[in-house]
Amino acid sequence: MALKRIHAIAKGKVQGVFYREFVRREAEGLGVSGYARNLKDGSVEIVAEGEEKQLREFEKKFRKGPLMAFVSEIDLKEEQATGEFEGFDIRYS
Repeated sequence: MALKRIHAIAKGKVQGVFYREFVRREAEGLGVSGYARNLKDGSVEIVAEGEEKQLREFEKKFRKGPLMAFVSEIDLKEEQATGEFEGFDIRYS
């Protein structure tokens, strides 16, 4: 199966509510690689690679988020997979 990549921006109450940690745990549980990081505008960027089925399940999870988060909008696009990631990280820049 071919590796796919998604690039998403999660908007709403997604910073300061353990959203990135939630995303990391869900990604690891599904075998998805990539990263999540806070953006200056209060949103969270998610870049993830995996099989299509894994990514669809992952998207369902991050669209909902953890209990204290409120995801109001997800801007999502598909990109060409690069295979550059080993695991899923939280980035701080």
